[in-house]
Amino acid sequence: MVVRRRRKIKKYRGSRTVGRGCAKRGRGSGEKGGKGFSGGHKQKWSYVIRYMPDYFGKHGFVRPAEVSPEISAINVGDIDEHINELVEKGLAKSEENKFIVDVSKIGVGKVLGGGRVTHSIEVIAKEFSESAKKKLEEAGGKAVVGGA
Repeated sequence: MVVRRRRKIKKYRGSRTVGRGCAKRGRGSGEKGGKGFSGGHKQKWSYVIRYMPDYFGKHGFVRPAEVSPEISAINVGDIDEHINELVEKGLAKSEENKFIVDVSKIGVGKVLGGGRVTHSIEVIAKEFSESAKKKLEEAGGKAVVGGA
């Protein structure tokens, strides 16, 4: 490759056509093969192959939605906030100073650790995050793995 110390436009200054044959040719995007990336699948294909090999086509694999399991979750803070409502609806039990909630009855699979726990709650669920277990135990409750 030849190193050019001077830009070509310097050579063409004052030439009217700037090496394009006639003055009309240099207007718009006509002589470039289109604006931007138009022609990327046609006349600019060699550029695509060299500099953007992954631009066209599909890449990777996405599991279908019906195959991947959707785990519904709830925060311990939300359970704590609505504990009285859950007892009224019969979705939770109140025994002495403790509440017992089976979240699978609500349609929840996992309990997460968001929010504050102010009541002593025993939560029964299929899965717990570490922070959820910690918060429940600090408040005097416990996390029981199981449920319907």
